[in-house]
Order: sequence, then structure tokens, then C-alpha cells
Amino acid sequence: MDHSTHAHEGHTAHAQDHSGHAGHSGHDMASNRMAVSATLHCLTGCAIGEVLGLTIGTALGLSTIATIALAVSLAFLFGYSTLPLLRAGLGVGAALSVVLAADTLSIATMEVVDNAVMAVVPGAMEAGLVNPVFWLSMPLALTIAFFAALPVNTWLLSRGKGHALTHEFHGAAVTRPWIPALQTPVLVAAIAAFFVGGLVVSVVDELGAGESGSHASALR
Repeated sequence: MDHSTHAHEGHTAHAQDHSGHAGHSGHDMASNRMAVSATLHCLTGCAIGEVLGLTIGTALGLSTIATIALAVSLAFLFGYSTLPLLRAGLGVGAALSVVLAADTLSIATMEVVDNAVMAVVPGAMEAGLVNPVFWLSMPLALTIAFFAALPVNTWLLSRGKGHALTHEFHGAAVTRPWIPALQTPVLVAAIAAFFVGGLVVSVVDELGAGESGSHASALR
């Protein structure tokens, strides 16, 4: 074998090795993007359920334990999104079985971490909806819960479980167009805006209460 042939074969082998490495890197990036997407998907449902549960609990005057139980229950309910599966033509029972298998561990991780953070932040569990502490501690707890659930989803996806079970239905042909398609980025933006609005309202309320108290003291 002459030198030019040997060099060509060496170059080909190196190119194939580099191509394989690039393919592996691309696969890892795709898996990481899917893990982030899956975690955000669960996070939006959990956030909607928890805020709704806390709002209902506060409005009804429920105890702290009862309010937390309601918020966690609704977080699981909203965290399990069957809409993409139903739009793709899957039956209700089949869709529920898929999302239960796909999202339970991720949602459970989020709820444990989220409530643990809320319990650690002073006054967060007792804060009402017009208290800035609530609107600051809840996003903090959800953010930490996101990073806690992210490696869980990454691990599940690496084994073909978790969000991988529902991924094929997200890009499938739509057979029930009347079922709404709720995009995760839109939900994240809406939830973020809701938290900012709640914080602004609670801060204004605090300032108004403080000014009223000062005015009343000055009149005495």
C-alpha cells in the first residue's frame, strides 16, 4: 500500500470518527432540549395548579394544611396534560395511562422540592395572596423545583421513559382540531406575567396599608 492510499484511509477513518462524535453531540443536545421542554411542561401545570389551589384555599378560609393539599392535588391535575395526545386521536383512557407513566416522577419531584422551599422561606406558607412574600417565594420555589426535576427528566429520557412516551404525539397529525393546542412558551410567559402582576398588586396594597396606618397615627 502506498503512502497516498494509507493517508486517504487514515483521513477517512478520522472523518468517520469525527462524524460519529458530532452525531453523538447532536443527540446529547437534542436530549437536553427535550429534558428542558419536558420539565417546563410539568412546571407550567404545577404552577397553574398551585396558584389556583392557594387562591381557592385562601378565598374559602381553609387551613394551611388543607390549602397545601388542595394546591398539590391541582398541581398534579394540571401537570398531567393529555391535550396533545387527545388532539392526535388517542382515547381518554389511553392518554391518561401514557401521561401517568410519563410525568408522575417529574411532578412528584417538583412538588416535594417546591413545598420544601416554601416551608423554609420565613412566612411563605402563611402569606396571603396580597402579601409580597407569596409572590416572591413562589417563583423562587418553582425555579428551584425546575432545576431539581431537570436531571430526573434527563434520566428518564435516557431510558426511553418520561416525556419520551408522549413526544411522538406532539408532532403527530391532528385528528381533533377543536382541542386547543397550548404551547409551553406561551404558558410560561403568561404565568410569569401573572406573578409579576400579583407582586405589583401586593406591593401597592402594602404601601397603601402603610400610608393609611401612618395617617391614622398622625390624627391621634
